[in-house]
Amino acid sequence: MRVLVVEDDARTARMLQRGLTEDGYSVDVTGDGREALWRATEVDYDAIVLDLMLPGADGIEMCRMLRAAERWSPVLMLTARADVDDRIAGLDAGADDYLAKPFSFAELSARLRALVRRGRPARPVVLVAGDLALDPAARRATRGGVALELSSKEFALLEFFLRHVDEVLTRATIREHLWDFAADALSNVIDQHVAALRRKIDRPFGVVQLETVRGSGYRLRPVAIPVAAVPGAEAD
Repeated sequence: MRVLVVEDDARTARMLQRGLTEDGYSVDVTGDGREALWRATEVDYDAIVLDLMLPGADGIEMCRMLRAAERWSPVLMLTARADVDDRIAGLDAGADDYLAKPFSFAELSARLRALVRRGRPARPVVLVAGDLALDPAARRATRGGVALELSSKEFALLEFFLRHVDEVLTRATIREHLWDFAADALSNVIDQHVAALRRKIDRPFGVVQLETVRGSGYRLRPVAIPVAAVPGAEAD
């Protein structure tokens, strides 16, 4: 199996190359982001070990560009930073796992094996349903190119719907994924948030896309439908 190591610290790069070669991998090494991007788009690597801080292009930028180019090799991101926001940004950009420096090579090797076993399913960076789009890394949502002003909870709710387009999501499922245990299962907090989300993503555009499925829950249609084409419907 072939692995690309993108690390500009020469000592760390040598250690990774030696250890992964001993593990049986064919290892390519570069310390430059632009060269790494070229290599990763030309070669179908089984995995990429990617440092966050690189000359030429940082790891987050490179990861986003790879995913935008539909290159789905599993990415294990390395960083000396301990900031949670950096880890979140890396994962949102399309990284599959994250390891903070200093790290144990044994742990890195185990994580890499797990990623290679998992394979490379296509995972678009930007979630899209019709003209509705959401970029988790940039924390940006749009309808037909028009920016949507969403609260944190509304953004999370829309992201959840976009990851489950055309699926009926029950209130229990939504509560389980987006609310903590303190949320009152008998309250209408989910209905309120869905209604608020509709008022931002549907009503101003005169369409219906986030619909109520009577007795079941909610569903985000693959495409929006004009309100006039849905008998009795209101974009609310």
